[in-house]
Amino acid sequence: MRVHHAIVFAMLSSLGMAAATADTLQMTDAEIRAAMEKEHVVLELPVKGMSMGQVERTFGQPAEKLPAVGEPPISRWVYGNYTVYFEHQFVLHSVLNRK
Repeated sequence: MRVHHAIVFAMLSSLGMAAATADTLQMTDAEIRAAMEKEHVVLELPVKGMSMGQVERTFGQPAEKLPAVGEPPISRWVYGNYTVYFEHQFVLHSVLNRK
């Protein structure tokens, strides 16, 4: 990978162009929630104890349903911005997805 970056940089430099760079900001769930609250953005998430049926009726069809694994069986439903973890048929946790 480094060789490719060096070649691209050398080519851009020879053309008098600077290579563009960007930083990646990584935030914890708590930091994301605090930023959303500051901007008055509210993201409703399924809460512990909701059934799969309640989640689907309230939040719609997930983008992906991953099968249960382990004992007790833990399954995941992936939505655009968050993932819901179920133990048997009930919500265990809802977490924001990292992008």
